[in-house]
Amino acid sequence: MKAFIIMLVIFLILIGIFFGVRKEVETVKRKDPAIKSSIEVILYSSFWAMISHKIAHRLYKVHLFFLARLISQLSRWLTGIEIHPGAAIGHGVFIDHGMGVVIGETCEIGDNVLIYQNVTLGGTGKDIGKRHPTIESNVMVGSGAKVLGPITIGHDSKIGAGSVVLQDIPPYSTVVGIPGRTVDRNNLASPSDTLDQIKLPDPVEMEICKLRIQLSKMQNEIEELKKEKGESQ
Repeated sequence: MKAFIIMLVIFLILIGIFFGVRKEVETVKRKDPAIKSSIEVILYSSFWAMISHKIAHRLYKVHLFFLARLISQLSRWLTGIEIHPGAAIGHGVFIDHGMGVVIGETCEIGDNVLIYQNVTLGGTGKDIGKRHPTIESNVMVGSGAKVLGPITIGHDSKIGAGSVVLQDIPPYSTVVGIPGRTVDRNNLASPSDTLDQIKLPDPVEMEICKLRIQLSKMQNEIEELKKEKGESQ
């Protein structure tokens, strides 16, 4: 029986590697403009982290928890990217640079998601059940961002670098600040494809601009009232 389990594990690993390698090569080449040749892909931490996770996740699903965690911890040691084997990750996910990324057990990540270094997709305590974020497809999570708790980040959204997100975010949004403030985007291009971490709105400045406009209107109205009062006298 033990020999059968070992053979099954080896078979699953080989299948995972066979089907995963080509897709991961395509993802890295599509997401990173710095890459010059396909062979460079083997030097990317995201490549090995994703391949390892595919294998570990399959083992986790058949309740081979120790082997799953062993593979994930070896991957963490090699790549600096910590992904719990229970996390569900879609296709075309790319972790750029990757050092310091942490992805929790009940985290769900959709397709074509871009994650930069030092990102945490974590929990907020010892909650039971779903306790980590759901990141929908085509989302970009900027470097150093923290997305915490069983919240949902809507598809085609952008999380600014260093932001701390603690509540649900609707689709096509940009989130910046601590705590994260949501700003709707006019540009509906997928942030996961544009790779843009720079062009971020400032919601505080936007509110100040609104106050300035309102103040200017009030000042004009006061001047008009003064003129009317002077003429009446």
